[in-house]
Amino acid sequence: MSETQPFPFPDHTVDTAPAAARRSMEATTKRLGYLPAPVARLATSPHLLDGFLRLSAMFESTTLDPLSRETVILTIATRNGCEVCVAMHTAKLTSLGADAALIEELRGRQPLSDERLEAVRQFTLEVLATTGAVGDGPMKSFLAQGYTAQNALEVVMGIGVYTMSTLANRMTGAPLDERLAPFAWDEPTA
Repeated sequence: MSETQPFPFPDHTVDTAPAAARRSMEATTKRLGYLPAPVARLATSPHLLDGFLRLSAMFESTTLDPLSRETVILTIATRNGCEVCVAMHTAKLTSLGADAALIEELRGRQPLSDERLEAVRQFTLEVLATTGAVGDGPMKSFLAQGYTAQNALEVVMGIGVYTMSTLANRMTGAPLDERLAPFAWDEPTA
């Protein structure tokens, strides 16, 4: 067994997956045109797979704009060292037409040139560092960029959803799908 996959989680197909995971797998395949390797491995736990897919869809419908949501996601993915997650969300940012510099800053865990998105990144890190006990200063800085109290709680939601997926993807050793190879990411060294 390899270091990146300490336990052999199977690469399920719709036919080999637990019955309770099949509907989620079929819906994902229909939506994306293929079955991502992380979904195939997460199918080992139909509850986790279904929960993640539902919660991530709910996060997508929050009042945070798409670039702010992706900033939260990539902040969590790089923090947690989930290479497949970073690649998937780099592809998403690219499809959104995000600036290449922004993408590289996020992937490199660097301060963002975009002040508004940097406020989201900093707020996400502050929520994590304080386990939610965010002080007045960081909250005011976040709100000063046009975000709302609702957005603050939506950041918490994004942290929860994408902590779940990054940890599960790392645990299962989810490989990078070939179509995501152009967006591959290696965790920066300190």
